[in-house]
Amino acid sequence: MKADALRGHLDSLILAVVDEQPLHGYAIIEALRGRSGGQLDIPTGTVYPALRRLEAAGYLTSGWSTTAGRRRRTYALSSAGHRALATQRQEWVAFSKVVSAVLSPS
Repeated sequence: MKADALRGHLDSLILAVVDEQPLHGYAIIEALRGRSGGQLDIPTGTVYPALRRLEAAGYLTSGWSTTAGRRRRTYALSSAGHRALATQRQEWVAFSKVVSAVLSPS
């Protein structure tokens, strides 16, 4: 998948995988890769700034956890994050319907 295709959607994708359970940064990358069937292989240099941006916006909360003996910052959706994700899901459904209508043969 082209990196340009993700532009404008990365925040929604991150919120969606964190919606299921709190995750640390690398686990978020793995969840994106797994849920996309390996199509999304997003570098850490892209994900970690997005996590900081989403936390600063109030959509994520974070705390420290220990996983496999390592201390990691774990991210969870805030109540504002749940609302934002619900809105983004609705917008995505509407947008994808419009794009499908335009791209489908007449």
